[in-house]
Parts: sequence; structure tokens; C-alpha cells
Amino acid sequence: MPVMKSAVADRKVPERGRSAPRKTANLTVEGRTLEVSNLDKVLYPKNGFTKGDVINYYIHVAHVLLPHLRDRPLTLKRYPNGVEGEFFYEKRCPGFRPSWLKTAPVWSEGNQATIHFCLANDLPSLVWAANLADLELHTSLGRRQKIDRPTAMVFDLDPGPGADILKCAEVGLALRELLQKKSLKSFAKTSGSKGLQIYVPLNTTATFDQTKACARTIAEKLARERPEKVVSQMAKKVRQNKVYIDWVQNDPHKTTVCVYSLRAKENPTVSTPVAWDEVEKALKKGRAADLVFQAPDVIDRVKRRGDLFAPVLELKQKLPAVSEFEAG
Repeated sequence: MPVMKSAVADRKVPERGRSAPRKTANLTVEGRTLEVSNLDKVLYPKNGFTKGDVINYYIHVAHVLLPHLRDRPLTLKRYPNGVEGEFFYEKRCPGFRPSWLKTAPVWSEGNQATIHFCLANDLPSLVWAANLADLELHTSLGRRQKIDRPTAMVFDLDPGPGADILKCAEVGLALRELLQKKSLKSFAKTSGSKGLQIYVPLNTTATFDQTKACARTIAEKLARERPEKVVSQMAKKVRQNKVYIDWVQNDPHKTTVCVYSLRAKENPTVSTPVAWDEVEKALKKGRAADLVFQAPDVIDRVKRRGDLFAPVLELKQKLPAVSEFEAG
């Protein structure tokens, strides 16, 4: 594991169009030399978390993060001036990328062109992206080899005004129970923002049409059964004090924040896998803070518990027909 403070050599290079110098350094990562810049630049002003801290975080969790990134087209979400500044999404992998960084060609219906997405398949690629202030890692549900085959069905539980992550926990547990009745195992992670995300690993030949139809049916079923707590419609006017089950994420054109990704919030919170018993305990105790994790917390959790999301990569489950959920 590279140790940034001892592995770099500082120098200053003038930045094009600006008088202020840009601090750069060389970092050796798995035999590749990367130029990193402005490591002391604060990207989370209210927390003091710097770009160097961002890179160090991703280095420390890379062994659990990289398997979830591998071969998945990556959409960069860059915050060059920190979380309080402007950001932009970048689907097309930048032309200034290193020659060794792999890409995935994906046909875009909207652009009527092939877009070459970055792939973060190894630690040097991950550090390169982090150095671009790519705080958030957003990936496809399909891998590049079979981009039209989602490896999981996903439910994004988003609390409306007046609701919080504990209400998401309650809905998530109801969702788990419904899935269990169809012999489907599910795994939870925090979004790193306000809600929870539930993954149902498939790793089969299921298509997006199938997962999207199934997720919609399940969301609508829970909304009918628990109308005071759940909505399956995106319209914000119906979401007061309720949890929106976002089933639309099950689409080849959508991306989902990757597990272990930082989020661009006030603090460096992380999309963190949580065991179902943790969800139950947080709900029972009424402690929303028990389902919020920042970068140092996640580094410690990974050391103690390993990757709680590992089964999502390998577990094979057959997706039931939509009619099975419609019938109850």
C-alpha cells in the first residue's frame, strides 16, 4: 500500500491561465508513477478533509472496493473546487488519461455514438480518478462484457421531506421480508446521503427489462400495502413523510453510486454496507446516526468486518416472474 507522505516528491508547476502555482508530487502505485496535485487542498471545508485524505481513503479500502468496480463503466462525478463548489459528470473518459488505463466502449442511444467509459480495475486507476477530485464513483449495474445484463436488482430507498433513514430502514426490512418469501437474499448499504439501497444479487442472464419490471411490481405492491409509508412514484408532491422506492435505477442508461464510494456531502460520508441486524438495531433504538458512516469509520469497519457486500458479486439467484409478486 503506498504511503503518500513518504512516497512523494513535491515540486511546483505553473497552472495554465493562472498565476498561482500548482503543487504536484509523484506517487508510485503498484509500479506505476502517478502525478498527483494539490494534496492539501480542502475538498470538504466544514470537515477539513483534503484531496490527500480522499486519495488515502480510497487506497485503504481499495481491496474491498475494486472488486465492485471491476469491469463496470465508470461515470466520474468531479468536484474540482470541493463539495461546496460546482461539479460535473464525465461519462467519456478524458483524453488525458494514462495510456495504461482501460476503457469500456458503450453504445449511447442518446448520442448515437460509442462512448468510451473509464474502468477503475486496479489501484493506479482508482488513485488517478481520485486525483481528479472524482469524489463519487457511479457505475453501471452491468459489466462491460455483458453490459445489457444487470448483475443485481436494486431498490433505492429515498426519504421524502419529513422522513429519514430510519423510515428507510423500516421500509427496507419490509422489502427484505417480501423478497425472502420468494427465496431471494438481499443486502443493504447506506446511500451515503439520506437513504438506503437494497441489492438483490442475480449474476445470471436476467435482463434490464426483467429486473425493471420486477422492481416496479414490488415497489408498487409495497406502496399499496403501506400507503402511509411508501410511494412508488417519483413526483415529490406525494412523498411527504414517506419513502420513495426508486425502481427506475434498474435501467441500462442509469448508474448507481458504488459501494464504498465517498459522497459529496458536508462531511465525507460513504455508501457503506450494513448487516440487516444493524438496520434492525438502529430502527429499534431510534438512532439514525448508527446508519451514517464517514471515511475513517469505514476504514475501521473494513478492518474489523471485511466486505459485507462480497456476496453481491458471486451469489446466483433466479429472478421470479413478475406474476409471482403480483399474486403475493
